[in-house]
Amino acid sequence: MKKDLHEIIITALEDVKAQDIVSIDVKKLTGIMDTMVVASGNSSRQVKSLANNVAVDAKKAGFTIIGMEGDDVSEWILVDFGDIIVHVMLPTTRAFYDLEKLWSLRPDDRPLNADAEAIMLGSPPLGRD
Repeated sequence: MKKDLHEIIITALEDVKAQDIVSIDVKKLTGIMDTMVVASGNSSRQVKSLANNVAVDAKKAGFTIIGMEGDDVSEWILVDFGDIIVHVMLPTTRAFYDLEKLWSLRPDDRPLNADAEAIMLGSPPLGRD
């Protein structure tokens, strides 16, 4: 019996002590993938080890990797399995790109203008103190 890819990915990340592992169901937002997994590593070396462990464990279980990007720099590595895409990042990179927020917004959640965005973020509307 073939193990579930998502379970393999989560276990592989936990085995190398990934931080803040988050799975986001994006089926209703895009036709590119079904699930996005985001995790952090404390250093470039750990980010590379996390992504490598995901790749090795998935291959051992019979899954095919479509692509792997960013392993040359190792501040953000993407492992693409088609239906599931894994993002392993340094905490500063993760905070900067904030993929969880980006992919959690539904089209109706987007602000209509800059004032609406400021209010959504808890700030006064632009141009007003």
